[in-house]
Amino acid sequence: MKNVFWIGVTFLLLAACSSDDPPPVVTETAPAADESVADEALATVEADTGEDEETLEIVEESAAEPEPEEQAILLAQADVPAVTRQWKYSEGTHYARMVPTQPTVGGADKIEVAEFFWYGCSHCYDFEPFINGWDADKPASVRFVRVPAMWNRILQLHAQLFYTEEVLVRNGIIEDAARFREAVFQEYHRRGNRLTSVDSIRKLFERFGASADEFERTWKSFEVSQKLRLAEDLNRRYGVANVPTMVVNGKYRTGSSEAGGYPNLLELIDELVARESAR
Repeated sequence: MKNVFWIGVTFLLLAACSSDDPPPVVTETAPAADESVADEALATVEADTGEDEETLEIVEESAAEPEPEEQAILLAQADVPAVTRQWKYSEGTHYARMVPTQPTVGGADKIEVAEFFWYGCSHCYDFEPFINGWDADKPASVRFVRVPAMWNRILQLHAQLFYTEEVLVRNGIIEDAARFREAVFQEYHRRGNRLTSVDSIRKLFERFGASADEFERTWKSFEVSQKLRLAEDLNRRYGVANVPTMVVNGKYRTGSSEAGGYPNLLELIDELVARESAR
């Protein structure tokens, strides 16, 4: 029976960086009766036509007064934008736009960038230093959140680990969130500890100062259960089928394969944030 169990677990782990379920079809139009969707469509048109246009500078006038016809032509030319902002990345090739825009973890006071990840994914492990560096230098108008992927039992277990960690960090029981997160990645990818049981997860928390009672109480808490339900809902709404997946403001979904590598992905995120900032 042990062999059968571990064969099953190994199968889940190998298949876990992507889901068998395809993401929902991203449509380009929405009913006109929905005012919020109409606003988003308007924002798309404005972005595509260059909302951040630079206008022509008026050259120094000559001493001679222009003829009325010439003056009319000059005024008309002054109203025409000379340069339209060119975006490096394009919809449909480098990112998908979700219509209608989906809810975010936080409020509308900031532009939200969400990373969907799994501790057992080697790509997420490789991406971690890139996204940490970006997070440290992000604009004040941007909020960064992590959301665990949830498409099988192992990922759900690690999602519960993540949210237990989040609550214990907030409560001051675990002091360094980045150090703990790095320890989880190292445990899985360097030490061969796949963290496939609650007992193995509890021992990791105890190494970082959480008592068995604090761990158990948080692990089974209503708050962690709520966070898991929200994560499952966002995974479904955003059509997350592989990790790491990045979602900007509940509207744009992308990843390293679409962007062409991790440095390009960070550049693309900045561009999508700029699009949202220009609205």
